[in-house]
Amino acid sequence: MQGLAQFLEQGGTLMYVNLVVSIITLAIIVDRAIFFLGKGSVNARAFLEQIRKLVLANNIDRAVKLCSATEAPVAQVARAGLQRIHRGEIAMAQSIEETLVDVTPLLKKRVQILWSIANIATLVGLLGTVVGLIRAFGAVSAAKPEERSALLAKGISEALNNTAMGLGIAVTCIIAHAFLSSASKKQVSDLEAFSLKLENLLAESAQGGSAPAGKA
Repeated sequence: MQGLAQFLEQGGTLMYVNLVVSIITLAIIVDRAIFFLGKGSVNARAFLEQIRKLVLANNIDRAVKLCSATEAPVAQVARAGLQRIHRGEIAMAQSIEETLVDVTPLLKKRVQILWSIANIATLVGLLGTVVGLIRAFGAVSAAKPEERSALLAKGISEALNNTAMGLGIAVTCIIAHAFLSSASKKQVSDLEAFSLKLENLLAESAQGGSAPAGKA
């Protein structure tokens, strides 16, 4: 911790700006990781199979309760369709599609902002580098000969610390974006496939008359 404090202090005021940026970056990464590994990580194929068994057994109420037990996007879509299954195929399909539109943004939330943060961190680091060099050469020009080396080293240290901080945050953002964007695209693809299969399942069930009042 002492080394980190010294690193920040040597970088000047703009280092603390990038420190705030790094905290925001970490918060976004942790939030998205928790989402994709937590409530957003339901296996769509296995979940659909559970619903299929309950629907074929005319146990719609239990299927709805199963969906209500989690806030995963697939569960929200499934619950919307199951709750409208008695109102006809069109109403059920519309409910699924509307919910799909509503929950899809949740899978992409805050991922793209990492690119913007990477650019901001790079520019703040660059600004800190320029400010550090300006201070270094300004101090050297007005200092005594015996003090110039120390002042120049201090200014260059400030400049390089800002460069390192900005680039470090930018690289972290880009790597995190690559992983989170991949996870987001996979989740969206799985959700769309799940919605289509669910719609077909419920439509067949409704047409076959196998979805009367659900049993507990």
